[in-house]
This record gives sequence, C-alpha cells and structure tokens, in this order.
Amino acid sequence: MWRGLLLKGTTCLLQVSAQSSLHQISFSSRGLRLLTCSRFLHRLRGTPCIPTRRPTDVFLPHNLIRSYKKDAKSTVEFPLIPITVTDIKLYLRSKDVPFHDGYSCLHVPSVFVDPSQRRDGFSLFVDKTTGQFLCKDTLVEGSWEDLQDCLEVMQKDEQDSLSPHVLLGYPESLEEQEERERGLREVQEIWSSSVPFADLPEEEGQLVKTMFQITKIFNATLKKFGVRLFKPTKSLVFPWFGGPDSSLKGIKLLSAQMTDAEKVAYNEAMVPKCSSYYNLFGLALVSRMDSEVVVTGSELDALAVSQGTGLPSVALPRGVSCLPPALLPYLEQFKRVTLWLGGDIRSWEASKIFSRKLGLRRCALVRPGEFQPCPLEALSQGKNLSRIVKAAIPAAHKSIVSFKQLREDVYGELMNTDQVAGVKWTRFPELNRILKGHRKGELTVFTGPTGSGKTTFISELALDLCMQGVNTLWGSFEINNVRLAKIMLTQFAMQRLEENLEQYDFWADKFEELPLYFMTFHGQQNIKTVMDTMQHAVYLYDINHVIIDNLQFMMGQENLSVDKFAVQDHIIGVFRKFATNSSCHVTLIIHPRKEEDDRELQTASIFGSAKASQEADNVLILQEKKLVTCPGRRSLQVTKNRFDGDVGIFPLDFIKSSLTFSTPIKGKHKLRKVAAKPENEEEAQGKADEAPLKKDEGKKEKATKTAKASPAVKSPANGSEKAK
Repeated sequence: MWRGLLLKGTTCLLQVSAQSSLHQISFSSRGLRLLTCSRFLHRLRGTPCIPTRRPTDVFLPHNLIRSYKKDAKSTVEFPLIPITVTDIKLYLRSKDVPFHDGYSCLHVPSVFVDPSQRRDGFSLFVDKTTGQFLCKDTLVEGSWEDLQDCLEVMQKDEQDSLSPHVLLGYPESLEEQEERERGLREVQEIWSSSVPFADLPEEEGQLVKTMFQITKIFNATLKKFGVRLFKPTKSLVFPWFGGPDSSLKGIKLLSAQMTDAEKVAYNEAMVPKCSSYYNLFGLALVSRMDSEVVVTGSELDALAVSQGTGLPSVALPRGVSCLPPALLPYLEQFKRVTLWLGGDIRSWEASKIFSRKLGLRRCALVRPGEFQPCPLEALSQGKNLSRIVKAAIPAAHKSIVSFKQLREDVYGELMNTDQVAGVKWTRFPELNRILKGHRKGELTVFTGPTGSGKTTFISELALDLCMQGVNTLWGSFEINNVRLAKIMLTQFAMQRLEENLEQYDFWADKFEELPLYFMTFHGQQNIKTVMDTMQHAVYLYDINHVIIDNLQFMMGQENLSVDKFAVQDHIIGVFRKFATNSSCHVTLIIHPRKEEDDRELQTASIFGSAKASQEADNVLILQEKKLVTCPGRRSLQVTKNRFDGDVGIFPLDFIKSSLTFSTPIKGKHKLRKVAAKPENEEEAQGKADEAPLKKDEGKKEKATKTAKASPAVKSPANGSEKAK
C-alpha cells in the first residue's frame, strides 16, 4: 500500500555502520530521533527531531483490559520550523541535487533507485508546501527531514543510492496488524463475490443501470474501469488499484435509493476506511504519455467523462470535500488538468480551491450551469462532453475583471440561492431562518457572559456542521482537547456515556469518522504560530471551518508597552484576511467587557468592539438574562448578518444530560408583546369598551369546555383517567 508508511508515521534514518548495514532500534513514540553521523548530532536547526506520531496503545484497567487508540490525524501539529520552497531549493543546490520545478512539487532523481536502473530521471517528488516526498518507482514516502537524512548519509558514505528499506517505520501492533489483514480479507471477499456487468443477464443489467441512472454507460466502459455489481446489497463496486503491480488495494461500494422527492440518493462505503487509504479511481488506466486529465467528484462522473471524451479521467476518493496532498505527485505529469467536479455551486467553489493546490497555470474549471451539469447528467442529456471540457475556463485570472466575466457567476448564484446561502444547521432551524446558512470565507464573532456555556454551545454548532461534511479544525486554548472531545462526543451521542460505557466503542467509532481535527495548543500562543498551523491544516486537510476559543489567548504579553486594543485589531485583521484568502469560515470567540448583571449584552459589549464588529460578517451573542416570562433562560441573538441583513433572537434550552442546546417548542415560551399606542382617544375608548365583552365571552367559552370534559374524568377515589 503506497500510503502505508506515511500513515503510520516515518521515523529516522538509522545508518550505524558502513555502506549497507542497517540496524533497527526500538524506541517509544516520545523518544528522540537517534542520529549517528556528525551532521545528525549537530543539526543546523539546533533542535532534536521527534518521530512522527503514530496511533499509540495505552492500556487501562477497567474490568476487562481495553486498548485506546489515538488517531495520528486527529490533531494538527505544525513542524517546529516551517519549511518553505525556497529552503528546499537552497538545500538541494547545496547538495548538488538537480531538480525540476513542477506545478505543486519539485522533481528530484530518486535516491532509492540505482542510477543505472532508473526508468525516469526525476521520479521523486517533494511537496513544495509540506516537504513530504514520494518516490513513484519504489513508493517510499517520508518527511523532509527524512530526505535530508538520506542525502547526508549518501554524501558521507559516498553512495549513489540507498535501499528502499532504509526508512524504518514503527512496527505494527497486534491490533493494527489484525485490522489491516481483516480489511484486506474483506476487500478480497467482496471483490471475488461481485459480478462483472458483462456476466449479468441483460434484463438484470438494465434494471441495475436504471437504478443508478447509468443507462447511457456502456458495458465496455464499466469493464475498462473494473466496475462490478455486488448482488447481496445491490451495490456497485469501484476498485482502487495501486502499487508497482497495480494490485487491488481497496474498494468503494455505492448503493442507491429513491427519496421522497423522487430523486436518487447515493450511499457510499469504503473498504478499508477512507482514513487509512487514499487513491484516485481510474489512476491505473493513466499512461506515462498522457498529458491531459479530467478530475471528477464521483466515480460515475469519471465513467461518463471517459466514455464521452476519450480523455483520461479520475475521481477524488472523498468527492469534493478533500484533495489529499499525497495524491498531488500522481497528477504532476499532466500539462492540463480540467476540474469538472459537479454541476452545483459547492463543486464550483471546490474547483477553485483545488486549483490552487494543483497549480493555477495548468488548471481549467468547468463552470456549472444550465447547459453544463455534472458529467453523468450531461451524458444522459446527450450533450457534447468534449465541447464542454474544451470550453473550460482557465483557473488563473487577472486581478481586475469585468461584469462580462462575472455574469455567469451572478446567474449561478441567483439560480442556486439555497446552495449560495451555505450549509444548513439541522439542530438550530431558527439560526437557518436568520443567517440562512454557514458560508465559506466569512468571519463570525461570538461572545457571551462568562460561564454561560459559550464553548459548549459553539462546539454543538460546529459539530452540527461537521456531521454534514464540513471539515472542521478546533483551536481550544481554554480547555484541553480531551475535555473538548468528551463534550462533543456527549453531544454527538446525545447521552452521558459515563453511564453507558458499553456503548462507548460504538459511538467513538462513528465519531472518529467525522472530518474533525484539533490543534494541540493550550494556553497563550503567538498569532504567527497559530496562523501557520491553520494554513498547514487548510492545505493538508481542506479545512472549511476553524474555531478559535478564544481571542484573548492570542494577545501575548511579550510586548507590554503596546496598546492591547491595537494588538487585538491586528489579530482580527489577520483572521479576516485568512478567511477571505483561504475561503475558510473562521469562528472567533471573544470575551465581552465587564457589564452589569441586569443588562443584556450588545455588539458594543464585545471587548475592543470597533474592529471586531467591523470586520465580522456575523456577530452572535449568547444572552443569559432574565426575560419577561422566562427567568434565567438563555437565548442566541444575531446582531449582524452581512449576507442579507436579517437579525433576530431566539430562545435556547440547555439539556444537561446531553450537553446540548435545542430550540424550544414554538409557543412554549413567549415574550410579552407591547401593544401599539392608539392614534387617538376615540380608538382607545373603543378598545376599552370591547375589553369587558371579550373577557365575558372568554369565561363562557371556558365554562362550556369544562362541562363537556368533566364526564370523562373519574374522581381520585376511583382512579384518575385522562379523557381520550
């Protein structure tokens, strides 16, 4: 598996003796890198290298011994000294290593292949942003520090190449080994039990094609990509091939069902899980001579593009939600990459984000519209897919545009108003009514009284979006990640798991599937370090939502002479710029100024409110004041909404057993309304005369209802019974 080493973490290079003798040394996940040659002992950076963390096993006594695994991707840690492409180039030049400047990677001759046996002179790819490298000939992967170690050893020992096994990974635990073997067995069992479409009876094959709306896809196209049918679940099977021998590494199962709106809804299942294996569907069909490729958001779209255009087409493993940087080396060979990820606004936004990773100067985007739907739909409608691909607009654009260039974008927003409004909350419908949705590229400022539950509320708000596929990064500087994860897991399960420990593994497994990541900072932090980590996470995990709890921890005390309000204004400006440039929503929690207990918070109550309220797209306030008829209840107030200007307030109920806030039933708690002042005295006198009459009519009506209901109620002596 070509991602195997990197996912488990790569460790140091151990070169103890001369030339080819290697010795493996065991050390813990917190142990330092063992370095032998003089360069290793005296690093220019002056800091010891720590091995990349892997899932560790911690055994705790609890009746039966249980093992807890920590996912290496659950936390986002930035290198001690961030690497830049300039640093990489300078180092390679200092070692006389030739390189080609690619679109998203630097191309370097592989150090793991003997020069006389190299098929491609530059088969090792170094990511310009992270420094991670991949050798396509041997599938060896590692960090920038690992590559530096390799080059140092080659120079010291005067070697032309190193063994591919020179990078020593952590040995698998018994649990990890069993899980990997179980996943491979499951893949082989499903694949051997599935049936090619050519072997299906014609009627059954047409029925399946109709169910998945692929009647226009030929059996030859399905055979070309290796698509099969798994009969027990009536699911399409899409294979992932990889490695030097193009062996089967994983599969994706796709099932279809009709919705109430008479539309087809697709359900996906990956084996092994998507967190343990990445690949591009259709990558095995790409030859070294191909210079153009079409990247789609689904496997069915890749089939349609291949059949309709004859061009190489690949599908992203997780749709439009993520483009893992580990896949970028496999797209380096193409001079033109056309991103046709779908036919809606969401796919259009993803195309613009992914084009930055792939390189703007070679990317072209298919803009969604009435005449350019998703590839599968376009094929079904008989449209010319080749013409659509050729008409794709370049991703690189000038700094100044005219309305003619924006015309289609404006029309697309008018035609897709719901999608433009953003992702809807499922737990907070009243927030949808006011804000309309959660949108990328916006800055939300959130405040509330101390101890009112700001962190608890915002964690549920973010969890709601994360459950709908919004990649989320949490930066909690007040409480540690374990406590925060415990709160969110309780909100996810809607129950206290400490009272139901037997259900912990069930809910933890589901919670682990969410695209949720945590920064490892705690306490006061430097704003530059935090921003570097956020940029790193957006590039690596395609983060769409960042929560910072809270702003006060960004205001360091190293410059006590500087005005604290000026520091805060600078920090808010940095977050504003990051949200816009990265097309990422930033939720910033800010403590309010000290107010009197009997006063409700206002926008002006935000600490240093001038810059915060000005730069923010949305301002949310968690109120905890005594309302007219609801003493001590909380409510959420929206005081700014730059999207369409709607503002308002709605009550919240806190459910302690699940640590969740929910909108109360309409009519349960109503605020007292103040009657409008009558325009003249005659109108006031008329209303005063009508009041007693209405009061008497109300009493008569109430008495009549009581008389009708009384026969159905028994006396307490005979037992109480409600009327049915």
